[in-house]
Amino acid sequence: MEIVPGEEKIPLLGNHTTDMAKPEIEIVNRGNGAMATICGRIDIDTSPALRAQLLPALQTPGCNLLTLDVSAVTHIDSSGVATLIEALKIARSHHTDLRLVGLHGRLLGLFQSTGILSLFNGTRADAESGTKAV
Repeated sequence: MEIVPGEEKIPLLGNHTTDMAKPEIEIVNRGNGAMATICGRIDIDTSPALRAQLLPALQTPGCNLLTLDVSAVTHIDSSGVATLIEALKIARSHHTDLRLVGLHGRLLGLFQSTGILSLFNGTRADAESGTKAV
């Protein structure tokens, strides 16, 4: 993997051509923040792999913001939600903001109806547009 100054790409989890049910994540580090793009299902079988990828990004010195783009997440169950909440707790303990962007459809409804969306500093407009909340 070639590292360009100021930007580091962490390879995707899983394989695009084999099983689209597995979550895939690509994390791009830039300066004092990172963007993690998550694709596929986040459930009891895949949450541990997602957690294993998110933790190093959250614990990177100087990372003040980790944005999770979930626009390509096709399904999330309670263990997936728990993994995201655990990531949020870890982020806060490291003084890092964790934001969700790209929520849509049923995922957006779930996060709104449970009140979880507000924990990630997001609003409906931010979640739908994919922008960061201020």
